[in-house]
Amino acid sequence: MPIPLDLQHATEQFDRFLADARDTAGLGTRNQAYTMVEGVLAVFRRRLSVEEAIRFAGVLPPVLRAIFVADWDPAEPRRPFADRAALTAEVQDLRRHHNFAPASAIADVAAALRRNMDEDTLDRVLAALPEGAADYWKA
Repeated sequence: MPIPLDLQHATEQFDRFLADARDTAGLGTRNQAYTMVEGVLAVFRRRLSVEEAIRFAGVLPPVLRAIFVADWDPAEPRRPFADRAALTAEVQDLRRHHNFAPASAIADVAAALRRNMDEDTLDRVLAALPEGAADYWKA
């Protein structure tokens, strides 16, 4: 069996996504965009059970899937979804002194994600996740 195309082109796909997220958020560098994306994914992951997180990770593009599960402590207590301002503050807490995520970070990453993967697949998995999951990924 040949290597799946999404794995063969994972780096290029991630580069396009990261540039899209950077530009959407009005950030200046890929490093700033990476920290924002990492924060958005980690904040979402904290609101899912292990099974739910695996289901969500399974539809992400390969590099985003890896970022989503990196440094994961499955024993960390599950957090409830909160209002957008509280969730954004949590995103901005990741590497606080080097984090340039704007107040629109979650929506910016959601918009870039939706432009860089199949939206129907994303929406289908979000519909099976806890209340608040679909709202989190609204662009």
